[in-house]
Amino acid sequence: MTQPGPRNSGPTWRSDDQPEPPRPTPTGWLLVLLRGGAIIAVLLAGVLLILPLRLIERLFAGPRRPVTGPWVQGVCRICLWIMGLRWRRIGQPLRGAGAAVANHSTGLDIFVLNAAMPVFFVSKAEVAGWPGINILTRVTDTHFVTRDPKLARQQAAEFAERTRAGHRLLFFPEGTSSDGTRVLPFKATLFQGFLDPALPDALAIQPVSVRYHAPRDATRALRLVGDMALGPHLLAILAQARQGCVTVTLHPPITTAGRNRKELAVLAEAAVRSGFQD
Repeated sequence: MTQPGPRNSGPTWRSDDQPEPPRPTPTGWLLVLLRGGAIIAVLLAGVLLILPLRLIERLFAGPRRPVTGPWVQGVCRICLWIMGLRWRRIGQPLRGAGAAVANHSTGLDIFVLNAAMPVFFVSKAEVAGWPGINILTRVTDTHFVTRDPKLARQQAAEFAERTRAGHRLLFFPEGTSSDGTRVLPFKATLFQGFLDPALPDALAIQPVSVRYHAPRDATRALRLVGDMALGPHLLAILAQARQGCVTVTLHPPITTAGRNRKELAVLAEAAVRSGFQD
């Protein structure tokens, strides 16, 4: 497995000296109220409107998401605009049956990756019970997995069924979160699921790099994410007057045919790392 290079030097994502998020100033609290209120309103409207759209969509398109996928994409773009976080996409989403893998650093990845392309996230089953987050994950058809060998075959069949239905599932093969400025080693075991015989023969995996650029005057707490709780981190982001930006790079897809899980992991990790080279 490829290890982090010199560009990844510095405090790790689990550094013992990770700072506490800064307390918002009075102006910061005003930004939190304005931005947070607007984002909540947009999300509520999006949830309320997506439900009838899903019913109509199912009648005409079955399990596919030709309307609500772009709908979620638009909602996330609006939320990023309200937040003041600029973003850009490099590359094009793959066509045909496939999945995506990306580096992971923060809950903002949900908005950023959905803004870049319609995807369905793969998440650990515990997230399904998180207050607030569980509503968004259910509405956006997040694919939950349980680390239980007894359920491996069942979960593989569910993954294959959704892939055949045209759902672009997105995985985070690092297995944890980083600080948004580096890529952690990919876990090869995750890629075994892409080799299941029930999946289409022409399956491809698209590596995706998500690189955050903090504003020059940002505190170190805004640069590090890792073990920081999602709530305090989002609060710090909303209270920041000047936001940074994020670049989402969609790399050329990697075909699974003739490859094993270790080869897929190495190729995908190398592609994602290339998005962090200046």
